[in-house]
Parts: sequence; C-alpha cells; structure tokens
Amino acid sequence: MNWRTRISDSSVTGSGGKGSSPGSAPVLDRDELVRRYGRPREFRLVFTNGVFDLVHRGHVASLRAARSLGDRLVVGVNSDESTRRLKGSQRPYQSESDRAEILAALRFVDAVTIFGEDTPEELIGRLLPDVLVKGSDYSEDQVAGAESVRAAGGEVVLVQLEPGLSSSELVRRIRAE
Repeated sequence: MNWRTRISDSSVTGSGGKGSSPGSAPVLDRDELVRRYGRPREFRLVFTNGVFDLVHRGHVASLRAARSLGDRLVVGVNSDESTRRLKGSQRPYQSESDRAEILAALRFVDAVTIFGEDTPEELIGRLLPDVLVKGSDYSEDQVAGAESVRAAGGEVVLVQLEPGLSSSELVRRIRAE
C-alpha cells in the first residue's frame, strides 16, 4: 500500500489488509479474532471493551495500562446499535468503523473487534483472555465475562480511571460553549 493513501481510501481491514494503514492493528470479525487470539496460545492475552465514542486521554491511559498486563491487547467496541441501546438515541457520535479504526491506530492495541450485543460476554467466553480489564467505575461482579475468565484460570483487573476524563464530561463541555 502506498503510504500516501488518502484517509478516505482506507478501510477497516487492519494490518496487512488492503487499504490498511502502516502499523495499524487489524479490525477483525469475531471468528477471525478467536482463530488468531483464542486458546491455545503462546502469549498472555488481555481483553477490554467499551463504546469509545469520543476517544480521550483517559481512554488512552486505560488502554495503555491494560496492555501492560500482557503480551497482546484486544479491544472490543460496541456496535452502533448496541451503543444506542446503552447510551440513547443520540449516540454514538462516531460510527463503529470509525471508532474501531481510531483504536486500531494506537500502537499498544493488537486487534480490535466490533460486537453487537450489549455486553461482550459471549465473545469473552470464546476468546477466554488471560486478563480481562475494565475501568474502576465497575466492580468485579459487574464485569461481563468475569466468571468464565476466572473459571479458565484468568484474572479480572480494574484499572484506575483518570479523574474528570469521560466522554460524557467532554460532551457537557462542548455543549456549554
């Protein structure tokens, strides 16, 4: 691929795929993700998920912290429909493919997938990461997939969030202008 490819020419095929950006992680469908990152594997896999509607420094810090817990980081992104069910009819602000592509461009993200359910519990049950990460705004009993990860010998980690950094707060500040 020509590194001068216009942004509008890129696609969500990920690393090595037609139209992918140099150095970007692949955006994979569920079956391909499980094929590449599921068990058995020879590396420590970390999984986290979220809407990631307006990516900000707090997201970056949480994702960096998650990646530090293993050898590979896979990020699940709520689909547009799932986001509407969870956040309301005005959301998401960015499409699922845009949100996935932005996350895939982060150097510490190894793969991204989009899921349509309200939680990624089924996906986590198939992937069985070694470490399941969520923000400290959750409690362990609220983390989807925690039971299956623990039953498979994995761990659940709640990473500390950066105070005052959230998409909702960002939206409030933008609307106040």
